[in-house]
Amino acid sequence: MELEPAADLGNSYGINNLAVYYLNEIVTNINKQKAFELCQKAADLGNSYGINNLAVYYLNEIVTNINKQKAFELCQKAADLGNSYGINNLAVYYLNEIVTNINKQKAFELFQKAADLGNSYGINNLAVYYLNEIVTNINKQKAFELCQKAADLGNSYGINNLADCYSIGIGTNIDEQKAFELYQKAADLGNPFGIFNLSHCYLNGIGTNIDEQKAFELHSKARNLENTSEIFNLAVFGNDLKC
Repeated sequence: MELEPAADLGNSYGINNLAVYYLNEIVTNINKQKAFELCQKAADLGNSYGINNLAVYYLNEIVTNINKQKAFELCQKAADLGNSYGINNLAVYYLNEIVTNINKQKAFELFQKAADLGNSYGINNLAVYYLNEIVTNINKQKAFELCQKAADLGNSYGINNLADCYSIGIGTNIDEQKAFELYQKAADLGNPFGIFNLSHCYLNGIGTNIDEQKAFELHSKARNLENTSEIFNLAVFGNDLKC
C-alpha cells in the first residue's frame, strides 16, 4: 500500500490517510482500533485532519467511549488550524447544543466560513439556513444555488437536497425526471436520504414507473441506515473521516 511508506516516515497526512483506509475497508480489512491509533498519531503531530477525525471517534463511540467534551475541544482545535471540516463540524455543535449552548448565529458564521473555503458540507448546510430562515431571511434562489454548488462538488447531501429542489420546486421549476436522477445519484453514493427518497419515487411513480418491490427494498435499506424522511437535513459528519 503506497500510503504505508509515508506513514512509516512520520508523514502526518500519510498517517491520517492510512487511518481512513483501515476504517473504510479500502484495500485492507476494517480495523477500527488501528485506524483510531493512526488518527491519534496524526493528531499528536498537529495534523488538522487527524485532529478533526479524532473528534469524530469520540463523538460517535468508534473504538473509544463517547466523550462529547473532548470531541468538541478537538473540533475547536481543528477549526482554529483552519481545517474546513473542523469549522463545519464545530458549527454543527453550536447549532445542535452538543456540549456548548445553542448559538445559531455563530453556527451560521462558521458554515459560511467553511463554505468560503470550498467545503461542500459547509455549502450544503448554508443552503439549509437560507431555506429555513435560520438567522438569515428565506432565500430559496440562494438555497438552490448553494445546493447546486455542493452537488457539483460531489456532496451526496447536496445532491439529495438539489433533488428536493427539483421535486418540490425550490428556487427552480419542478422537474420530476431530474429529481429522480439526482436521488438515484445520491443513493448510489450511499446517502440514506437519497435511498429513502428514491424509494418514494418508485412507490409513487415520480420520474419513473411505479415499482413497489423496488420501493420496498430501498425503503428497507434506508431504514437499516436509520434514515428519516426529513427534507434538507443538515449533514452532521457525512463521510466522517477526511483525507
